[in-house]
Amino acid sequence: MHYDVAVIGAGPGGYEAAIRCGQLGLNTVCIDQWFNDDHKPALGGTCLNVGCIPSKAVLDSSENYYRTRHKLHDHGISVDGLTIDIREMQARKTRIVKSLTAGIEALFLKNKVAWIAGHGKFVDTHSLEVVKHDGQKLALTADHIIIATGSQPAIHDKAKVDDDCIVDSTGALAFQAVPKSLAVLGGGVVGLELGSVWHRLGAKVHIFNRGDRFLSRADEDIAKQAFRLLQAQGLEIKLGAQLEKVNHGKTQLKLQYRDGGGDHSIGVEKLLVAIGRQPYTEGLECHVAGIELDDKGFIKTDAYCRAGHGHLFAIGDCTRGPMLAHRASVEGIAVAERIAGFAPHVNYQGIPWVIYTWPEIAWAGKTEQELQRDGIRYKVGQFPFLANGRAKAMGEPEGLIKIIADEKFDTVLGVHMIGPNVSELISEAVVAMEFQASAEDLARTVHAHPTLSEAVHEAALAVGGRAIHI
Repeated sequence: MHYDVAVIGAGPGGYEAAIRCGQLGLNTVCIDQWFNDDHKPALGGTCLNVGCIPSKAVLDSSENYYRTRHKLHDHGISVDGLTIDIREMQARKTRIVKSLTAGIEALFLKNKVAWIAGHGKFVDTHSLEVVKHDGQKLALTADHIIIATGSQPAIHDKAKVDDDCIVDSTGALAFQAVPKSLAVLGGGVVGLELGSVWHRLGAKVHIFNRGDRFLSRADEDIAKQAFRLLQAQGLEIKLGAQLEKVNHGKTQLKLQYRDGGGDHSIGVEKLLVAIGRQPYTEGLECHVAGIELDDKGFIKTDAYCRAGHGHLFAIGDCTRGPMLAHRASVEGIAVAERIAGFAPHVNYQGIPWVIYTWPEIAWAGKTEQELQRDGIRYKVGQFPFLANGRAKAMGEPEGLIKIIADEKFDTVLGVHMIGPNVSELISEAVVAMEFQASAEDLARTVHAHPTLSEAVHEAALAVGGRAIHI
């Protein structure tokens, strides 16, 4: 069978690429090997099935519980006999996941995208073999092929995942009871989010951050605030900590680790390995199609996501770059449009990062440290949520917004946030940067009162030294 476009992988990058190809009138097939807990094929990849969506479902559940237990008394609300049913929480998560994956099926049908459940591999530069779940093999050819196979949890050589006491992110999303204690290897996005979930629900959580600097990708001011606020909540974050050995006991794991203070040990019930992710290219037979991998297993691409040939593309986590679902999505849509003859552009500086702890953390563009390194002169404006009326009324006054602008031209170079709902507020910053707006443009934009977004407005005013409320 022949197609205009074949997409390998149905995560956010793959399924959006396939849908956009269908919208553009291209005869498209999407190949994906994901099977859910019911042993039925499911679209959406890691993101929808065991990543972004289920983690946000349990994050929201845990935050509701934590807020009811610890914060509502300030609002005059008292709740007696508060409990949480973890199995029902997990069932809710599953319902959300199934609803969204079924939605992708409907969108495939609407846009005439064929879907084959199975594992695809290259036979040559235009040909694929697909092995279905039942072992049946299919052969197909395509004028263009998009690789969107995503990533998988990285492996720690001293903490082998057994899906019982030692788990990866998938296992930590499926706990049926709150562990008494949980150690998390990795102080990045996944470790902080899942550590927050189980901490809110009652676990004692220890986070092992291998580096001496917390959240090394974030602006230092934001990282310092995040460290202080998360520690104050009760998360125990150990900087410069490296795991040396794991011993299995009858009722707990004993972890031996080393940090700047020497050698230590700690006992925990569960261990989450969240040291990052690695590209998933297993069994693709990329070499058959002349596709090169780098020393980390990432597919090498050019600025247009081409992988060695003009008709072969790779997008998202299986290539170098930030492992973000929305990055994969925008690349997938851009590739689809490029195949159809358009000239799309992806602004990588405008891709936002979000960490869904509470308070949330978000940023886009350059950090102060990057600008200093590159010798770019800049000016900064900051505004704390403590001085924002809506944040105070919500009882969520922690955090700040920081805007960095070019010293001469006032162009917004970076926006960094920690605070309530900043995962939503960061979009204003991204729009501003996309249109090459100045801090003055943001400062002259009327923001509704009282809203959290007024903190963005005040930070923009602060760039020019004229914030009103500080």
